[in-house]
Formats: sequence, structure tokens, C-alpha cells
Amino acid sequence: MRVHVVSDVHGAVEALSRAGDGADALICLGDLIHFIDYTDYSGIMADLFGTAAVRRLVTLRTARDFDAAREFSRALWAGVGTERETVIEDAVRRQYAELFAAFSAPTYLTYGNVDLPHLYPEFARDGVTVLDGQTMEIGGRTFGFVGGGLQTPMRTPTELSDEVYAAKIEALGAIDVYCTHIPPAVPDLTYDVVAEREERGSIALLHAITRTQPALSLFGHVHQPRSARITLGRTECINVGHFRATGRPYVLQW
Repeated sequence: MRVHVVSDVHGAVEALSRAGDGADALICLGDLIHFIDYTDYSGIMADLFGTAAVRRLVTLRTARDFDAAREFSRALWAGVGTERETVIEDAVRRQYAELFAAFSAPTYLTYGNVDLPHLYPEFARDGVTVLDGQTMEIGGRTFGFVGGGLQTPMRTPTELSDEVYAAKIEALGAIDVYCTHIPPAVPDLTYDVVAEREERGSIALLHAITRTQPALSLFGHVHQPRSARITLGRTECINVGHFRATGRPYVLQW
């Protein structure tokens, strides 16, 4: 059995269309949307407000001046004639139409913290299965999927309370492979060495791994982690990579 796994696609449609080549199945761990690229400042915000404005916003966020970043963002949106949510959802729908069409079949998909999962049903098709707090048997192994992130000062679109996230982890029970967008709360997995900041990992996921010792925990979210892979007891915890940057899926074979 060969399974390819991607995360943090962020609009990389062409690479995504090849991600399932040679695989029996494709797994996507979310963050499909290309909203802001912190390297080249492209994305939905740049399309709306230009790269200079995005560069300023990224500078404020990188400096962790979140109050100033929110005030600057509010000023940008004040110049938009229609509702902010409508403008964003229209842009996201255009991206999702291309991204969902690029998925090979079968694809098993959850969502990341920047995604809008309430729009997924509009684009899911035969062979593309959306999972959250649910399990799926693939090649004789039980994979458990949990989407979204945890609450942060960044206030990205799909941030959940610790309690809600923990309940989804608990609902999976004993499984072979965790498939989540965010990592377990281990500093080497959650610290981004380029952004020089700690991202939020899940304590509930860490406790579940420690208690049940699945074979694998797969995740993304942290684009440049201090460590891409660690072992917790019998469990291999693996950051499958920043797909927009690499264009390469992580390969599982058994």
C-alpha cells in the first residue's frame, strides 16, 4: 500500500494535481487557502490590497504587534464597499473550485486553521471524502482525522477551543494513525525556526498519543519546524512538510 500525504497546500494547484501520482490514496491535512504568503506576500490579501499593504501587515504580525496588525487590517477593509465575509468567501470559492478539482481519487481530506470548512460540501465530489473527528480504514490501517487549529492572537478563521478540539481527538478512540492539521504540543514540533515563533500544538493530541501509542501521528501547520520528526514511545510523529514550498507529498508505504 502506498499513500501520499500533503498539508499546507496554500493554493499550489499545479503541484496538488500531481500529488497523488503513483499512490493508492491521497491524504490532505488542510490549509488549502492561499490567503497570505509571508515570503512573497502573494495571496487573497495581495489581490485585494496590493503587495505593499501585505508586506506591512506581515511585518506587524512577525513583530507580534497583533493589535497594530488588526487595526491596519480594519483600515484596509474599511475601503471595501461590500461585506468583508462575502468578499473573502467569493475569493475562497474560486480557489476551492480549482483545488478540489485537482485532487486525485481517492482523497481523504480534513481542514486547517485558515480554511473555511463550511464551504467544503460545495466542492467535494465522488472520490474526495471530508473527515473531521472521524476514522477511515485505508489499506487495513485505521486513520483518524481532526481538522482545525487552536485559538491564538492571530485569530485565523478556524480556531477551536481546547475543549472542542480535545473532544474530537477523544472521539477517535484507539487508532493506527492520527491525521491532524496541528502537531502534538511538543516544542521541537511547534517552534518555527524561520518565523521565530511558537505555534500552538495540541495537548489533547499529545496525551492521546502517550496513552494509546498509535504507529503514526501525521500533521503540518508549522512550516519550518525545529524538528520534522520525533518519536514518542512507539509513535513516530511526522510533519509531512509545507507542500506549497516543496511541491512534494510525504510517502507512506506498508
